[in-house]
Amino acid sequence: MSTTLNYKNIWEEALEEIREQVSDANFNTWFKDTFVSKVEDGVAKIGVPNTFVRDWLNNKFSKVILKTLRDSNVDIRSIEIVVSKNDKNKKEVIKKIVTAGNELPLADYYINKDDNLNPRYVFDNFVIGPFNELAHAATQAIIKQPGVVYNPLFIYGNTGHGKTHLIQATGNHIKNMNGDKKVFYMTSEKFTVDYINSVKENKVAGFKDKYRKYDVLVMDDIQFLSGKEKTQEELFHLFNTLYDNNKQIIFSSDKHPNFIPGLEDRLKSRFNQGMMVDITQPDTESRIAILRSKADKNNCRLEQEVYDYLAQTIEGNIRELEGAVNSIVCQTQLKGRTLSFNEIKDLMKNSSKPKKMVSVNELIKIISDFFNIEGHSICDKTRKKEVVRPRQIAMYILREDFNISYPTIGDKLGGRDHTTVIHSCEKVKRDIKVDNSLSQQITQIRSML
Repeated sequence: MSTTLNYKNIWEEALEEIREQVSDANFNTWFKDTFVSKVEDGVAKIGVPNTFVRDWLNNKFSKVILKTLRDSNVDIRSIEIVVSKNDKNKKEVIKKIVTAGNELPLADYYINKDDNLNPRYVFDNFVIGPFNELAHAATQAIIKQPGVVYNPLFIYGNTGHGKTHLIQATGNHIKNMNGDKKVFYMTSEKFTVDYINSVKENKVAGFKDKYRKYDVLVMDDIQFLSGKEKTQEELFHLFNTLYDNNKQIIFSSDKHPNFIPGLEDRLKSRFNQGMMVDITQPDTESRIAILRSKADKNNCRLEQEVYDYLAQTIEGNIRELEGAVNSIVCQTQLKGRTLSFNEIKDLMKNSSKPKKMVSVNELIKIISDFFNIEGHSICDKTRKKEVVRPRQIAMYILREDFNISYPTIGDKLGGRDHTTVIHSCEKVKRDIKVDNSLSQQITQIRSML
């Protein structure tokens, strides 16, 4: 048996052991396309495809790798992880291991550089709830008639609420159902970099032609265009060209375009002429559904009380919910058994970040900055129109979000009678139902807390 084949066998056995000790996500991300290139003087040289993988394995998994290799070969005393190309046969060995079981072929995880779409973002694994059902419904209308209805579609909401998943799923669906349509996804940052490079290289004409050829353009994180006047001008002209030719345009942002500072009015006008829809924070039932979906995907069975506990404990974004399930899955694999409810509670105490506490003064500063008024004016005895509404919003948020008593709110905001606070809170409640602008303002303020 050749030395090369021995290396293959050593690493194949090690990978099987490592696979049992790490999550599927970690295994597929960091151990694919790795191989043992040489074992010399007790040192096993492990080849990896790039420096990023090398550094990550060195920092996170070097001890696991060394222990696993030494268990199978006592002559191995240390490891050296190096960037190295693999030959075809070695790649076939690793690919066979990684794709064992019910894993997707590695090719299905790759982002196609022609469209930048992540194939894992599809409607099948998108959890629909009251917090995102309107945005989802808008995308379903678009995939039936791209460029005809809801053009442009602008989806906004706090980070981690599923905007990127939804807009990329839309792009993936259109691409798969309409093979003749050219779809392209990018962030506004990438668009900006492309434009700057085109100016430096005197290739602006090529930049314009590149983006005008697409039938569906999906641009993420519009808020990063804030203050970039020349890039905004290019987007404005690109928008007009695509729109005039019935090409579908989809945008996302962490806030309504009207509240993005440094965004030109003409772009705001273009964004607002289509469908504008927000994705809010998922409610408790939706959080449970997201947790259950993530757990099922990882073949992890949890009791209902665990789902209830996690949904009540983690009120943040969807990424935090998925991170909690990943932690449970990882610990389950490490221990080789199902975790008890108390173990899960201890795990969440150690891994979840504490909720941010906001003082009344901080809230007043955020609201006064938002409305561009003096902070002290909210507590002053003034009835100026530009101050009354911010004061009412402050009272409403203190009551609804922090459950502070009416008398305490009145005392904190200039010594007002509790009946005044009650009237203000009830007025905001009523106005929210009919005033979309007010609703958006409160959503943006809450996102800043």
